[in-house]
Amino acid sequence: MTTNISFHNIPPLAGAFTFEESQRLGLSVEECVKRLKCYHYILKRSHQILNSRIPSEPIYELKMAFSLHSHYCAEHVSTLRKRVGEMREPPLGLDKTPDEHLEILFDEILAAPSKEELLIGLYEVSFPFLKSSLKKHLDITNPLADHPSVRIIRFALIEIDEMISFGKSCLEAIPQKDKNHNITSWVDLLNECLNNVDDLTDKQVTTKTTIKRQYSERPYQYDGVPNRDERFPDPFNMGVNAEAFLYDESYPPETKSLMMFYKRLREIDVPEMMSSIIAETPGKPWEYYQDMTRQLWDEARHAMMGEVGFVSLGINWPKEVMINHTWSLALNTQLTPKERHAVLYFIEQGLMPKTGKKFEWEVGKESKNPLSALFQDYDWADEVLHAKIGRDWYVPYFDNPKDAIKYGDACWSKVLMDWNQYVSEGKTKHFNWWPGLYKAACDAWGIEPNPEVLKFNLSYETIRADLKTISASG
Repeated sequence: MTTNISFHNIPPLAGAFTFEESQRLGLSVEECVKRLKCYHYILKRSHQILNSRIPSEPIYELKMAFSLHSHYCAEHVSTLRKRVGEMREPPLGLDKTPDEHLEILFDEILAAPSKEELLIGLYEVSFPFLKSSLKKHLDITNPLADHPSVRIIRFALIEIDEMISFGKSCLEAIPQKDKNHNITSWVDLLNECLNNVDDLTDKQVTTKTTIKRQYSERPYQYDGVPNRDERFPDPFNMGVNAEAFLYDESYPPETKSLMMFYKRLREIDVPEMMSSIIAETPGKPWEYYQDMTRQLWDEARHAMMGEVGFVSLGINWPKEVMINHTWSLALNTQLTPKERHAVLYFIEQGLMPKTGKKFEWEVGKESKNPLSALFQDYDWADEVLHAKIGRDWYVPYFDNPKDAIKYGDACWSKVLMDWNQYVSEGKTKHFNWWPGLYKAACDAWGIEPNPEVLKFNLSYETIRADLKTISASG
């Protein structure tokens, strides 16, 4: 029946459905849940892959995109978990693999040895498959009965489309010399995995192909050593102590905005480090990974704020600013995941007093640079959230918050970033790049450099970023 008995032609069914589609005999609850669990698995494994590649991926734009896309995946995983829990499902069984062929697919993508294969696996195979499966769900389910699922699928498709579009652009942009053309059989393997998935295909698979693993024959090993592209030519440079400059009252606010843009861009190393905490801390509730990935993405946003700040001034930041990776390198290779989290929390707590993020926002306002003020405003808000995430997931390791901070300070103090060793090994000369940045900014502002500002020359040789004296071990 399609008879529409509508009052004064007001759209029926809340304006969200038609009578025709609302009479569709689509998915049962059981069938719907099977599909939702597959979507959940696809997004959860995609989150794992994207997060795991953040440190080792040298291209800055990919590092940032992987941070965003891992956040997207984590958020949609959480939404799907909630939906499954609404559908007569306890225990949820969401930690089980819904199909062995999906497991092989994502093991293969996780172990992909080249950049192109990783991008193809995620953005040309798995995400398009997920997109088509979600659209199929919308086509066959009863949208009135299954509206909660329909709604979350519609929102998920927006960001899945965005990710697929990004991946396509990347694959078109990769220089020919970086491409591996001998991957056809591997892509066929991935597609064969998908053809064998019962719950998301149009027909039941009666005869399944035996899939022979290729790259995932060897278990994947996470690589937490940060890697950077050629726009970061001096990644061990510790020659400019931004905090010492920022908190020195003798320097004018407009010059401090330059140091804050540098500090933001330098935050590339936080997602590199947080990736390792997430990847190497198993067995936590999913909410832990969701919150930590949100913070990871926020830190990537902060880095891009610094990039945008320099671009807004017409400053060629790869030439004028030496962004190092000494912090993420040292933490990822010298500390346990718990110790890394301890350092992160300790530093965050140091940003909460009046000399922290509030101070940076005030400097941004005083600098007469509206973009600096805006970025610091949001940076401050983000750090308040991050302090809460630390209280929720790190502090419970301890009897009280004071012990948590004390432990973080101790872990930070034992990190070895050896200034002299970096020099002796020829990794850097720690040259003071500040005068070049300041002169470039003065050119953009149309002013002459202030000689007193120009001669700033304080490094991290003996003073930590939180302005504490470096211990004998570091």
